[in-house]
Amino acid sequence: MNEQQNTELIKAMYAAFARGNVAAILGALTEDVEWILEGPAIIPFSGSRRGRAEVAGFFEGLATTQVNQKLTIDTWVAQGEVVATMGRYAATVKANGRSFDASIAHFFTFRGGKVSKFVDFGDTALMAETYAQASAAAR
Repeated sequence: MNEQQNTELIKAMYAAFARGNVAAILGALTEDVEWILEGPAIIPFSGSRRGRAEVAGFFEGLATTQVNQKLTIDTWVAQGEVVATMGRYAATVKANGRSFDASIAHFFTFRGGKVSKFVDFGDTALMAETYAQASAAAR
């Protein structure tokens, strides 16, 4: 695929996320996809995952602990087999009703027309603080 096709696939994945269509996202990934969001364990969707089944756990962590999710992408860069995006991600933690709104950057690497690696950079300190407040509220 070329850069434009890669970018269109990422746009389709973001649209699927907005609709809650995780199956469409998983279908755009290679079987051995590597999915990374480094962050503390209090963030239920952080960590490194390999393969579609583990990536499904990432989306389960989002869906079971958050509401009012909003992903906004305002910058797109495509070069060869990589697409990078920047924007914001906002959500409300179900356990305490507290919200966060954080800057994010996503890096997608392609192989054979599918995403083979995803790296998510964001304000994990802010997210961890929001989830920690949920833990404290539960006590």
